[in-house]
Amino acid sequence: MLWFVGLGINGYQGLSVHALDILKSCKKICVERFTSEISERDLTNLRALIADDTIEIIVVKRWVVEDGRLILEEARKKRVALLSYGDPLIATTHSELYVRAKKSSIDVRVIHAASGLTSVIGEAGLHFYKCGRSVTMMSEPQSAISVYNTIHDNLLAGNHTLILTEYAVNDSVKSPFLDPKEALKMLLGVEDDLKYGILNQDTFAIIASRIGTEDNNIVSGKIRSLMELDFGSGPHSMVVTGPFHFSEEDAVVNLTHNLDGPLDNTLNVHRLSVKMIERYAPKAKLALRNLKCIIEKENDSLSNKGILESLDNAEHYIYDAERFLGQGKLELAVLSIGYAEGLIDASRYQKGINPWS
Repeated sequence: MLWFVGLGINGYQGLSVHALDILKSCKKICVERFTSEISERDLTNLRALIADDTIEIIVVKRWVVEDGRLILEEARKKRVALLSYGDPLIATTHSELYVRAKKSSIDVRVIHAASGLTSVIGEAGLHFYKCGRSVTMMSEPQSAISVYNTIHDNLLAGNHTLILTEYAVNDSVKSPFLDPKEALKMLLGVEDDLKYGILNQDTFAIIASRIGTEDNNIVSGKIRSLMELDFGSGPHSMVVTGPFHFSEEDAVVNLTHNLDGPLDNTLNVHRLSVKMIERYAPKAKLALRNLKCIIEKENDSLSNKGILESLDNAEHYIYDAERFLGQGKLELAVLSIGYAEGLIDASRYQKGINPWS
């Protein structure tokens, strides 16, 4: 039998009476602490609570859980528990092992516990149903691009973005936790490259550190203000907020260490397709006008008849693009402006002139 047991966010003190009874009934407890930290102090106190030398309590490495075969093989013969921080099925590695155990006809049970995801949102005073897709921020540059795009999508939907920061035990680094200031710096770097206009020094964000512990800390404010602080040890989570409900705004001011008044980060956010049409339509109109002027000066309507008909179609496509944009049919708008530019370029190459300059 295999039990997935959540430790919660308060260390060994977060174990429920039921969870403790289950752990005491197991022959082996595998403690997983690669998805988030379970301290040596928690392990010592856990062993003291179990108080049974016949129960094997071991810390398992990531590959043991990801591979899963050793855990599943032992769960066929005896009661085994996989103990992890927070809620046990938040990590995709655990849910995948859960599925494999079910497929292998192993009896599986789950004891849920408090999760850092819901705790951060609740303690910051935000409404959980206004949160969009959550994402994890790693130290690799590619991760910052993925997080940036998630923030963009969530802001377009009017949602908050919860960002979990990297926890990686590595002897080469001083701390296993990604510092929030480094994460913000990376995201601002992506903004400089992609220029979607969603992040800047005045973007409002919330940084939550060590939720569930006695020295937890939640700070809110503009990025320029947050970059001046020392957030200490982790784990850290960040929230890039969307528009606030009035009760959320009141809660953020009173429940967090608020450095700057809450701001709506969605005010200047637009879909890429909207920006494309707003940028390309005026340029296409100007190029079209330039082409027509040049052709009309040639005073040869017969040989230019086909080109003029193409340019008339291009003008219709530009009109269609703006109309579709107003109707919110963004894919059709982009398609129409693409057709218009194609017709203009075809006429350009045929005449050997550049109307875009």
